[in-house]
Amino acid sequence: MAGEKEKVVAAAGGCCLRPFSCEQGLLSRPDGSAAFLQGDTSVLAGLYGPAEVKGSKELPDRAVLEVLLRPKVGLPGVIERSREQLLRQTCEAVVLGVLHPRTAITLVLQVLSDAGSLLSCCINAACMGLLDAGLPLSSLFCGVTCALDPNGAIILDPTTRQEQEARAILTFAIDSPERKVLMTTTKGSCSVEEGPCFPP
Repeated sequence: MAGEKEKVVAAAGGCCLRPFSCEQGLLSRPDGSAAFLQGDTSVLAGLYGPAEVKGSKELPDRAVLEVLLRPKVGLPGVIERSREQLLRQTCEAVVLGVLHPRTAITLVLQVLSDAGSLLSCCINAACMGLLDAGLPLSSLFCGVTCALDPNGAIILDPTTRQEQEARAILTFAIDSPERKVLMTTTKGSCSVEEGPCFPP
């Protein structure tokens, strides 16, 4: 199944997304939840809050937002901590935390399967989880991952194999009304000339 999907992407020159889907309200305990699937990559999001927060973490003017990323197997490591920071920055850009001062909002992301473009799948799952929880947002947002192959061709929503073969991987979080880039991260290197190929 995964091999067939990779062939479809390759046949299209890499300029297409894998099939994706989302289901909300899967969990009963969180205030909001969503599962997001991109090809064979899937992430489950659970959103808790706004809720009471301990005095040491309390902010008088807005809610405290915490993001926890759980790998499929084992304990979170350096990569997960780095991605948690990127995800938190993205969510903080759209969550209207000033409407819930002195509270805490916790977003837990559980990786179910990783077949490439995991960070963008986490971004999409986070947005759907926030939406399901009914939190006030300034806009919706989405995540997309692009890879540059050794020949400089752009591959959208790359698989794990395509990421391993790529010389650069770029992930963007983009808001809905103005298509403004909320977050971007790069692994590898690309030239300045290749920059215009990506969102401004």
